[in-house]
Amino acid sequence: MELKATAWDVRDRVGTITLDRPHRLNAWTGRMHTEYRWLLEQAEADPAVRVIVVTGAGRGFCAGADSQALEGHIEKGGYDSGLRGEVPSPGYGVRPEFDATFAYHFGLAKPVIAAINGPAAGVGLVLACFADLRFAARGAKLTAAHGKLGLPAEYGLAWLLPRIIGLTHANDLLLSSRVVLAEEAAAMGLVNRVCEPESLLAEVHAYARELAHHVSPASMADSKRAIYAGLHQDAATAVRESEAALERMMREPDFREGVAALVAKRPASF
Repeated sequence: MELKATAWDVRDRVGTITLDRPHRLNAWTGRMHTEYRWLLEQAEADPAVRVIVVTGAGRGFCAGADSQALEGHIEKGGYDSGLRGEVPSPGYGVRPEFDATFAYHFGLAKPVIAAINGPAAGVGLVLACFADLRFAARGAKLTAAHGKLGLPAEYGLAWLLPRIIGLTHANDLLLSSRVVLAEEAAAMGLVNRVCEPESLLAEVHAYARELAHHVSPASMADSKRAIYAGLHQDAATAVRESEAALERMMREPDFREGVAALVAKRPASF
């Protein structure tokens, strides 16, 4: 696929997707969505990629839906996703609960880290929230935005946000659509780490490389599946599934290498 709204780079087992419309603060379009899904599909299939980072070019992460597209919705009398033809479906087919827009992140085997380098609004905040981890530049602005446009909370954000930061904080952000800075978002638990703007990507990539080189990819994939499956199941089912995974994974190469490294007191080579 020819990339017009995104960029892709793979280094040291880390694949980086950059939303690349800096003149529009990386506002979301159907083209960007299609390219993003295609890149996730490539990353999932590439054994050279173990961790995925998503960030924005220039000053913004993603300022939400493009305002010109919003005007187009009014003219058309309804919502138009902008997606045309057959769209890549990374993460689909793992569990039916994950087979929806943005929820497909839960079906990916590889962790996704959002490097929020600037404003993340509307669908930009949705994208960040569906990532597994969020690092943000100091002073970056985050907002749900929908309330000031007369719209509902987008793409299941009303389901997801309370599970990330709790009901009280989620109500605050979803009912008010107010802007919060990265520092307040971190205090709420929405952001894992606040970084100086100039060091954000370096810190994100250092963390990603730590996962990519020192954690079993099979373990990361199963842990991620268990985390998001657990949001949809009871405790007993979660225990039984983890026991079944334990029995299966103890027969796999990563476990043998992990034990050998532990006994030899050396780093594991997964």
